[in-house]
Amino acid sequence: MIFRDRKDAGERLAKALKKYQGQGVLVLGIPKGGVEVGYEVAKFLNADFSILVSRKLPFPGNPEFGFGAISEDGSRFIISEYEEQLPEGALEDIIREQEAEIRRRITVLRGGKPLPEIKGRIVILVDDGIAMGSTIQASILLCKHKKAKKIIVASPVSGEKMEKELAGFADEVVILEKPVFFNAVAQAYEHWYDVPDKEVVNILEKAVKKGG
Repeated sequence: MIFRDRKDAGERLAKALKKYQGQGVLVLGIPKGGVEVGYEVAKFLNADFSILVSRKLPFPGNPEFGFGAISEDGSRFIISEYEEQLPEGALEDIIREQEAEIRRRITVLRGGKPLPEIKGRIVILVDDGIAMGSTIQASILLCKHKKAKKIIVASPVSGEKMEKELAGFADEVVILEKPVFFNAVAQAYEHWYDVPDKEVVNILEKAVKKGG
């Protein structure tokens, strides 16, 4: 265990991003785990804050294993070697299911509001940990399609191999901890739980009150 909870992780991650303080950056948390972490980063940096909804594409029969991800603008990141193992027609069915969940999350979590303007901005994508990396990859693609000026991936924990892989996609990658044996994000947190919708909504309401 490296972090007490997501708040602790967010506060520590924020300090590692101090050079962006007061630069008018946009921090986007990846729901649901990345929302509290992202909020703490945005608060410290005095940055605008919102959420970017991307969803893992789960392999049939093994929902914990993702062979790719899709973002809210339809951007897809798919690992081809696993895509080839899918039954015929399964890919589009899985994508439809996740698109429906993306629409639900935009409605429930973000109140149906569109993403803030990304074009020409420095964007910091925040998650509570990066394991397979598919979700963050799809999020990077969305920011590229929307012509972000600079894309920074920031997370409290990931593997060294994933950090290097992401460095080839984003302009900058900031990872606080890189355990040698990193299998799951939960292993880095003392207090870990699945974040309920209500908590995300409450955090976003706090951000609005603070003007970010």
